[in-house]
Amino acid sequence: MQNPRSILITGASNGIGRALAMAYARRDVTLFLAGLAQDRLDAITAICRDRGAFVHSKIIDVRDADAMAAWIAEADATTALDLVIANAGISLGYKPDQDLGSHTAETFAVNVDGVFHTIHPVISLMRKRRSGQIAIMSSLAGFGGLPSSPAYSTSKVTVKAYGEALRGVLRPQGIEVSVICPGFVESHMTARNTFPMPFLMTADKAAGIIISGLAKNKARIAFPFPMLAGIRLLHLLPASWLDRLLSVAPRK
Repeated sequence: MQNPRSILITGASNGIGRALAMAYARRDVTLFLAGLAQDRLDAITAICRDRGAFVHSKIIDVRDADAMAAWIAEADATTALDLVIANAGISLGYKPDQDLGSHTAETFAVNVDGVFHTIHPVISLMRKRRSGQIAIMSSLAGFGGLPSSPAYSTSKVTVKAYGEALRGVLRPQGIEVSVICPGFVESHMTARNTFPMPFLMTADKAAGIIISGLAKNKARIAFPFPMLAGIRLLHLLPASWLDRLLSVAPRK
């Protein structure tokens, strides 16, 4: 969508979400920003207001379906939402001696249910006016399950596939859907990684790529290209080769 005027972003207090909020902030734009860290959310709110945007910020947990539905309805009633970016997510390190069930449930509660709690309420609102755009944050890790991060990678596979399916479902109803698949981007999340991160980029650069892709209504915004190409080639290998390569990948 070109020049959205009313934008809602979850996970807006850090990383890509923060960079997107700053990049979209300008006069005559209304931003609805959600996060969990009050100090960081207050800081990005102040920056965006200084840039001329009308900003409504809220501490909210995307795992809370009722709270999310109420907040989204309130935001849309204030200024009809043009663009909703389901960005909030977590990446928890996994060790083989951990309880896999609870680890996966905790990851999916944010990365999958949190996306559902963000996009489902807004779909019904956008359907009524037959316009709007939804962006779902996946990852290059969402191109296949990774033994180094079984819950995280699978959660990103799930929302990637769901977004791709919804694009075809919602297009006839006037709603655009894009899936975002970044590689390594500087944030509090990646700062915890202790392994080399190829093609690590700044959040500001990532935000620029995302905004350009959304303006063109791209189905999938995946970057950086060298890493995307490598992942695509990797998944063309025989399964036995892929197993061997992924088994030695660094763990979070």
